[in-house]
Amino acid sequence: MTKGGVMKILVIAATTALLLSGCATTKNWSATGGSRADATVRLSYEYGTFERPQVNEMEAINLATSRCKTWGYTGAEAFGGVTRQCNMSDGMGGCNRWFVTKEFQCTGTGNKDSGAN
Repeated sequence: MTKGGVMKILVIAATTALLLSGCATTKNWSATGGSRADATVRLSYEYGTFERPQVNEMEAINLATSRCKTWGYTGAEAFGGVTRQCNMSDGMGGCNRWFVTKEFQCTGTGNKDSGAN
């Protein structure tokens, strides 16, 4: 094999490795559900196959706490862990988009009749 052929293979291999490693992408949490009666809040974000999601856990707790405060609670705590569901199949048994959800429990004294949603 010529020197040019080896270089071409190396360039292709490096490009493939870079594409497969994905890009670190900042994802923001958003409120996607919950229950005032159960004092729970669900936060989620989505990411694609070639993304490596970077999330701010402090942003999540602040958002959940804010949501809980509208119901009269004083804070929020994560239940622990996340659930990840395929949101878009690639048709070959893989997944092109993932939906990640984290659930929080509101803490402190709650006023379920506050009228806020």
